[in-house]
Amino acid sequence: MNTAPEASKKILKRHLDELYRTFDIGFLSSDPLEFVHRFTAARDREIVGLLASSLAYGRVEGIKRSVERVLSVMGGSPYRFTAGFDPRRDSALFSGFVHRFNDGRDISCLIYFARQMIEESGGIGRFFLKGYSSGDDNIKKGLAEFSANVLALDSSPIYGKGALPKDAGVRFFFPSPLNGSPCKRLNLYLRWMVRRGDALDFGLWKEVDSAKLIIPLDTHVARISRNIGLTARATPDWKMAEEITTALRGLDPEDPDGKSTPHSSLLDSLHL
Repeated sequence: MNTAPEASKKILKRHLDELYRTFDIGFLSSDPLEFVHRFTAARDREIVGLLASSLAYGRVEGIKRSVERVLSVMGGSPYRFTAGFDPRRDSALFSGFVHRFNDGRDISCLIYFARQMIEESGGIGRFFLKGYSSGDDNIKKGLAEFSANVLALDSSPIYGKGALPKDAGVRFFFPSPLNGSPCKRLNLYLRWMVRRGDALDFGLWKEVDSAKLIIPLDTHVARISRNIGLTARATPDWKMAEEITTALRGLDPEDPDGKSTPHSSLLDSLHL
């Protein structure tokens, strides 16, 4: 019996575990998750998590400036601001906002979508459950349904009457795995809302099984994952994210929260 592959896996797991122990909550200031930790109410955390993860692309400094700008407008209770948001009256509050591909209209629509999710289902998590099934292999179908359901909400006060325009910037916040997107920012949001048992994530969406989650994949995680043998794929797409997730589960099926989840020290160390 060839034990070399098993020995290599044990060595890799040991190194990743060391990284996990090293990159703890003390590194939170370099991650958009820090904004969610500012709030104690679950309903505020749900709103801020959606906002911070949606803007989590580009350079760290730019991400932090953009999230800070939006939160400064929303005040002490982002949930209360969202629940009372009137797109015709309040969209002007985000006039002049720009974050790379997105502008103030996109932020206004994101908040308006969140308001509609609250009104329809009682919260973003409850709205997500509309398309989620615990019988699915992973979060793919639930995530695709979530994005489709959000983008079908009313956007007319912001982008004009009729269906949401194909070039509307808010679409960038809600990609679909059915189109091959790795959905990095939505998977990041799910991780924050679902995982529990550590000092970083919040475990607010208890009906969603953390074992169904997929690693938030960007070009940096893709490169490192190829270098350490977690994937042989070349394109950082949904299939690569699934492949890396499966490899991580093979290294350690036990997540720090005691669940059998696809996340391990690689994810924690790269996203802090």
